[in-house]
Amino acid sequence: MTAFIVGLFAVTYLGMALGRFPGLRIDRTGIVLIASILLLAGGALTAEQVVDAIDFPTLAVLFGLMILSAQYAASGFYDWCAWRIAAGAGTPERLLAVTVVVAGALSAVLANDVVVFAMTPMLCAGLHRRGLDPRPFLIALAGAANAGSAATVIGNPQNILIAQVGGLDFWRFLAVCGVPAAVGTACVYATVRWSWRGRWQAHAAPPRDGEGAAPAPAPWHLAKAVAATLVLLVLFATPMPQETGVLLIAGAMLVSRSLASRTMLGMVDWHLLVLFAGLFAVNRALAETGLPAAMVGWLEAAGHLPDALDVLTPLALVASNTIGNVPAVVLLLSAWPAPPEGALYGLAVLSTLAGNLLLPGSLANIIVVERAALVGVRLGFAEHARCGVPMTLLSMGFAALWLWGFGWMPGR
Repeated sequence: MTAFIVGLFAVTYLGMALGRFPGLRIDRTGIVLIASILLLAGGALTAEQVVDAIDFPTLAVLFGLMILSAQYAASGFYDWCAWRIAAGAGTPERLLAVTVVVAGALSAVLANDVVVFAMTPMLCAGLHRRGLDPRPFLIALAGAANAGSAATVIGNPQNILIAQVGGLDFWRFLAVCGVPAAVGTACVYATVRWSWRGRWQAHAAPPRDGEGAAPAPAPWHLAKAVAATLVLLVLFATPMPQETGVLLIAGAMLVSRSLASRTMLGMVDWHLLVLFAGLFAVNRALAETGLPAAMVGWLEAAGHLPDALDVLTPLALVASNTIGNVPAVVLLLSAWPAPPEGALYGLAVLSTLAGNLLLPGSLANIIVVERAALVGVRLGFAEHARCGVPMTLLSMGFAALWLWGFGWMPGR
C-alpha cells in the first residue's frame, strides 16, 4: 500500500508542476480530485479519514472572502478600478504605478486570485483603447497582487492556511509581513518600468476614439461591500474565530433584494476549494505511511529544518515555481507538525513573493494569462520571466533581511 500511495503522490505533484498531463484536458484541480478518488477506492484512505484530513476552517475563510469579493465584483467596482487605471491621465509610468498600488492594496484585504480575475479583461480593454501594450501592465497586475497579498492573513489561499494552522493574529501578521509586502510591490513597479522603458506603445493601431463607456459602480452594492470589509477588520481584532467572522460577513452579503444567491455563489472559485480539499486528502494519505514524519526527524537531526532562512528561502523559491506556492505550503505544513511562529511568517511572505518568479509560480499569474488570452492578449513565459526573476530575487532578498534583522527567523 505504501508503494501505491507514494507513486500516486508523486504523479499528483508532477501534475501540479506541469499544470496538466500531455494529451489530456485535465488541470491541477482535476488531477488532485482523481488522485483523492483513487486513494479512497484503493483503500489507502477511508471516507472518515478524507473528511478528517480537510481543514474546513481554512476552506470556510476562503469561501467567505470569495463571497465578499463577489459583492465587490457585482457592484462593478473591479471593472471601474481597471477602467480608471487605463483611462486616467498621465504617462504610462504613472498608469503603471497606479496599477501596482491598486492591485497590491486590494489584494491585501481580498483574495488576490479574485482581484486579478475581475480586473484583467477591463484593464486590457482600456489599455488597448489608449494604444498601450497591455503586457507590462498585466505583469505588474499579477506581481503586485501577489506581493500585496503577502501583507495579511486573508490576502491569498496559502496565508489563510498558514494563519489557521498557527492561530496567527491578523494585526500581528500585518506588522511582521506588511513591510516586506510593500517593498515587494515597489520592486514590481521598478522592475517592470525598467524592463519595458520606451516600449509602452502597442504595435497595432488603437481602436477609434469613443469606443466603450466607463462603467459606473452600483453605489448601494459597493457601500455594502465596503461596510462589510470594515466590519470584518473589526472582527479580526476580537476573540471570535476568523472563520466565524468571515462566514458571518458572507451570510450578510447573501441577504439581498437585488442580487440572487445563485449569482453570488456562481462567482465563487469552486475549483480552488476542491483543489485545497483534494490536496489535504493526498497529503493525509502520505502522512499515514509515516514517511513525512521520518523525513522531518532526519532533517531535524541534521539541522536542516526550514525554520531558518538559509533553508526556507531556497525551498520556497524552488517549490513555489515547480508545484506552485499553494500546493507547496499544503505539503510542507502536512509534514511539519509544529513550526515556530517566526517560521510561519517567513513561509507566508517568502512563498508568496516566490510566486512572482515564473508564470506557474502562483494561481494569480495563471489567471491573468488565461483571462488576457480570452481578449486576445498573449503574455509569454519569457516575457514574464524577464520581469519576474529580478522582482522576485529583490523582494525575497529584502524579506529575508527583514525577518532576520528583527529576529523573526535565524539566518542559521
